[in-house]
Amino acid sequence: MTSAAKIKSGLMGVCVGDALGVPVEFTERSVLAKSPVTSMVGYGTWNVAPGTWSDDSSLTFCLAECLCSGFSLDAIANSFWRWYNEAYWTAHGNVFDVGNTTREAIMNWRRGTPPQKSGLTHEHSNGNGSLMRIIPIAFCHKTLDFRELISRTHQISCITHAHKRSQIACGIYISIAVALLEGAENMQTAYFQGLQQVNDIYSQSEYISEMPHFTRILSGDIAQLPVEEINSSGYVVDTLEASLWCVLNSSSYAEAVLKAVNLGGDTDTTAAVTGGLAGIYYGLENIPPEWIEQIARQEDIMDLATRLAAVVYNLL
Repeated sequence: MTSAAKIKSGLMGVCVGDALGVPVEFTERSVLAKSPVTSMVGYGTWNVAPGTWSDDSSLTFCLAECLCSGFSLDAIANSFWRWYNEAYWTAHGNVFDVGNTTREAIMNWRRGTPPQKSGLTHEHSNGNGSLMRIIPIAFCHKTLDFRELISRTHQISCITHAHKRSQIACGIYISIAVALLEGAENMQTAYFQGLQQVNDIYSQSEYISEMPHFTRILSGDIAQLPVEEINSSGYVVDTLEASLWCVLNSSSYAEAVLKAVNLGGDTDTTAAVTGGLAGIYYGLENIPPEWIEQIARQEDIMDLATRLAAVVYNLL
């Protein structure tokens, strides 16, 4: 699979996972165990048509669009504002399911706070709102050295979620995504390589106090945990754990994202984060075509991926 193809599969992987989860967001796991999601459906929680994606994909696309013009935190923050205020990069011209931390941070920026200071820093502001949208920065892996890539990952998180815990979750996720982009032979290898890559960064003193929150991920054994011990709430560590558990315990894109949705809770985000990694690994051709066909604005998404690939992989 070419580098450009991996951008398409990564972005579409996020979006399809998101859309699968939207209709059952907040549904309890016990309910989904009796009536699991097996296909792209609509309506449900948000009463939207099948193939409608949420803020997870919108903000992912906002970031990807901005990266087509270089790296500017102000430009990224402004695109988030346009999404919130103008329904920019939404599926059908309406905004729904806005996270409280994201909303507050966007308003901080709008009132004049610099983007690197607009994000919330309280421990209780560690929702998954920056993790869900972060994957486009992974595609810059060939143009940035690894430390700079992770630094920029942290900076993008800080626009809305500035606590060290959210930054670390994004950094671990991006490191695993980079391992996949650079040809890791399987998901387990990418997981180990990703952890190894960020170890030097997160062993530094400024991060040490936060690392116990990532013990289950850093052990390398997250896949061995029983499903009963996997939480699928909106807490950033839960989302990262659940997503890694899903991709490591699956053998196809469809299996991974359906596992994520059927964990219940924050279904769209767990599946979007899962879908980003699974999309890169399995490729666009292995995302069920009947799901892609139902995705809103699929041609716009493919065009965005093509434009981003042209910039980050020097395909102009």
